[in-house]
Amino acid sequence: MTTPSFKDILDTLPATSGISAIVLLDAAGEPVARLENQPGTAGSVRVYHALLKQHGHLDRNAAQQGLALYAEHTADARLHPGKHPNIDRLLAIAEEGAPGLRARIVLENG
Repeated sequence: MTTPSFKDILDTLPATSGISAIVLLDAAGEPVARLENQPGTAGSVRVYHALLKQHGHLDRNAAQQGLALYAEHTADARLHPGKHPNIDRLLAIAEEGAPGLRARIVLENG
């Protein structure tokens, strides 16, 4: 049995139509990153949205699940730090003790 690819996994995640972006917030509620729902980052929006729906925030458990969802891209991120910032963020939370994050979902037309 082969391991599912990131593309295969994406197809199983909740749709993100109607979402313009996800703004990640630190413990003080200050924005630390913005993931736009557009080509190049739409897959990350879908992963982060699924994690937020399930966990409500990005803690160690959510980050570990996210790393599994990114599939083959997680291994590439480990080999090339900085190449995949949205995976790097999850690696930091899951494996390096970085603080978790909250998020605000920005809807289209709102």
